[in-house]
Amino acid sequence: MDTTQATTETLAHRTASASWSKTDAVWMMGLYGTAIGAGVLFLPINAGIGGLVPLIIMALIAFPMTFFAHRALCRLVLSGDGACRDITDVIEQHFGARAGQVITLLYFFAIYPILLVYGVAITNTVDSFITHQLHLTAPPRALLSLILIMGLMTVIRLGKEIIVKVMSMLVFPFVAVLLFLGAFLVPHWSTDIFHTALPLRGTGNGGLWHTLWLAVPVLVFSFNHSPIISAFAMSKKKEYGDNAEQKCSRILLYSNILMVLTVMFFVFSCVLSLSPQDLAHAKTQNISILSFLANHFNNPFIGFLAPVVAFVAITKSFLGHYLGASEGFISLLDKALRKPGRTVHEVTLHRLTGLFMLASTWLVATINPSILGIIEMLGGPIIAMLLFLLPMYAIAKVPAMARYRGAASNYFVWAIGFIALSAILYKLLE
Repeated sequence: MDTTQATTETLAHRTASASWSKTDAVWMMGLYGTAIGAGVLFLPINAGIGGLVPLIIMALIAFPMTFFAHRALCRLVLSGDGACRDITDVIEQHFGARAGQVITLLYFFAIYPILLVYGVAITNTVDSFITHQLHLTAPPRALLSLILIMGLMTVIRLGKEIIVKVMSMLVFPFVAVLLFLGAFLVPHWSTDIFHTALPLRGTGNGGLWHTLWLAVPVLVFSFNHSPIISAFAMSKKKEYGDNAEQKCSRILLYSNILMVLTVMFFVFSCVLSLSPQDLAHAKTQNISILSFLANHFNNPFIGFLAPVVAFVAITKSFLGHYLGASEGFISLLDKALRKPGRTVHEVTLHRLTGLFMLASTWLVATINPSILGIIEMLGGPIIAMLLFLLPMYAIAKVPAMARYRGAASNYFVWAIGFIALSAILYKLLE
């Protein structure tokens, strides 16, 4: 009887995995929503400064880099047994308790700094909007950041499923507006970027390969949606059972194609409509490209629309990254507080996590450090290790992932991971 029931459930999961459901669409847009935030809004600034040739090469590697890396991380999460609740449990199962604690700590510090980035970015975006578009005096920064972050935390209190639904709903108008803004900028395109073409040879400062090498970490961050992969994989595993990997790969494929096409069109349009000097000025102002465009062009419509789009984009990504950051922090808290004969209630863990996230994000948003500096110093190196190198190491060492060995894409992911890590370390030691 049990065998018959198990066979029936397997067939049902297999049939469901071959179709496309509403939840698949919601998760597809949720993945997109997590990736498209501060990283993408700062990508034109960094990519454009280097000239046209590096930008074209980055456009060509963006999709394979994003898809193969996130698919490998998703496969790692799915490789755990039924007792695993998230990626931290899977890591501990495969590599042992001590290694699991270290990697869980790294996982938290790969995502948490990005959450801080979004706290700074959303405060700067609203502050710039109030000052430049509404022509009003913005509230004190400490008060403004507290109001904004408490508003985001209110949405988070509604639960994971609500967060994903809110993110997916925000994506549709965001994609439309992103494409509209890209098209709107076409009449403003100029040939300025062609005058900053880099030499095709040479690896020294200012050379093509040197520029590309240092641009890879920003590209990695711009399309990074690893914080939501654990929740995504576990949700699909519960829904599709052993057929979850096929379904997850399909959802990731569609989501990554959508994000690369829309983002790179927007990036090219921004870069072609601004001079390298404009992009350098935007970098020194520590604001997103949308906020800079709103201030740069004397057009009331784009002046109001661009900051609103930036606000929506950052909100989506803040919610998605909170899922990953809170997951890691709860795991660390649980291991720190749990002792023999003593249980820690899940409600307590969630409350402590919420308080920590609120206080720390508010404090950093008030201080207003360099956004790109946070990405380079804190988030970048660990993202490179966990998104690119850890899944590849697991494929090579973990028996449950042996079937993925030998694929050509594995070597590509290894290479991007080492390039990103070396570039970030070079910047830090420069």
